[in-house]
Amino acid sequence: MRGVWAECVADSGVVARVDELVAGLPGPLARTSEQRAEMAAAKDAARALRVAFLDAYADAVYELLTGGRAESPRMEELLVAAAGEFPGLVPGEARLASERSRPQAAKEGDEIDQGIFLRAVLRSPSAGPHLLDSMLRPTPRALGLVEEFSRTGVVEMESVRVERGDDGVARLTMCRDDCLNAEDVRQVDDMETAVDLALLDPAVRVGLLRGGEMTHPRYRGRRVFSAGINLKSLSSGDIPLVGFLLRRELGYLHKLVRGLRADHPGRWHSPLVEKPWVAAVDGFAIGGGTQILLVCDHVLAASDAYLSLPAAKEGIIPGVANFRFSRYVGPRLSRQVILEGRRIRAAEPDARLLVDEVVEPEHMDAAVEASLARLDGAAVLANRRMLNLAEEPPDAFRAYMAEFALQQALRIYGQDVIDKVGRFGSAPPAPG
Repeated sequence: MRGVWAECVADSGVVARVDELVAGLPGPLARTSEQRAEMAAAKDAARALRVAFLDAYADAVYELLTGGRAESPRMEELLVAAAGEFPGLVPGEARLASERSRPQAAKEGDEIDQGIFLRAVLRSPSAGPHLLDSMLRPTPRALGLVEEFSRTGVVEMESVRVERGDDGVARLTMCRDDCLNAEDVRQVDDMETAVDLALLDPAVRVGLLRGGEMTHPRYRGRRVFSAGINLKSLSSGDIPLVGFLLRRELGYLHKLVRGLRADHPGRWHSPLVEKPWVAAVDGFAIGGGTQILLVCDHVLAASDAYLSLPAAKEGIIPGVANFRFSRYVGPRLSRQVILEGRRIRAAEPDARLLVDEVVEPEHMDAAVEASLARLDGAAVLANRRMLNLAEEPPDAFRAYMAEFALQQALRIYGQDVIDKVGRFGSAPPAPG
């Protein structure tokens, strides 16, 4: 298999041509229109070669990289292995390190080649489910913290605090108080760690997601759920395709739906550890914040809160919301919210399609506790599993994620996105 790819690369010369142009031309921002066109044509030819190869050999490549699926690497590990075994198929670490040092507008767009590779893997009926299953396993960071959490009931991270109460509830509090819980790589890592800890701890029966109190000048002392993606980080080049955009969907959000893959001989009835989840929205749930609500079992919102998916404003795809949102609100409202940026206020009737309870702000704490008590039951677990299988079949989710892997990669390098997020480069995060 390596020989087939090496022969394709040598015979075509298209991968080497891209490397020559990258080395010989000025950086992306300094290129003339003719140089940009020449580079675009070279990249298109190389990407067409990668697509053709993976259309024919994706399963064989995946089998080789995973030892016949005996190993379960996460996406990042899989891509590192692919770069080593098939040079030129996906960018290597040196290339990615160079990209990471640049703002989004100055990058070459090598992550698009990662999107091509992951689309091919996820499309495969054999490789795709195996990779999704691998992403449901607990992270090494969580495994390193699980003893501390079991013993103390508290783990405090930079972006998230997780605390287990005597009532069997794991309370995950998003606490990026300076930026309104705008998500970046740090928060995605902390959220997945927190979700893993809650699912790994047998003393936890129900999980709660809520925003903490802010120090941001406009919301000082008030709880806020989430301002969505950190656009300043996107502009500066610090929102990677794999480490953020795909990891959040296949990591903590997917674990909220499916549960945690935990190999344990006593769990013959299911390899997945699942728990019900409640989300409480104070202030607003913008973009990624609203996406979180779509995977929770019960959602409360303060009467003065609002929800939005400002995809048209940002120019990117709002995660798996395009797959899940219509299930809740129907196709027409989905288009209004996703394509036109309509904001849904908790007090308006349409909000009840997304929110189970609308509560006056001063009554939120009591309403949250009551909802947690209602979801604490063995029958709840069995029924939520069957509901999730019916509402979000694994193969349909996999097919969506396969296309999302490439389309989101193309979007984050679209000139319209670069122009839009560039305006956030020097501005503090603010609700959209």
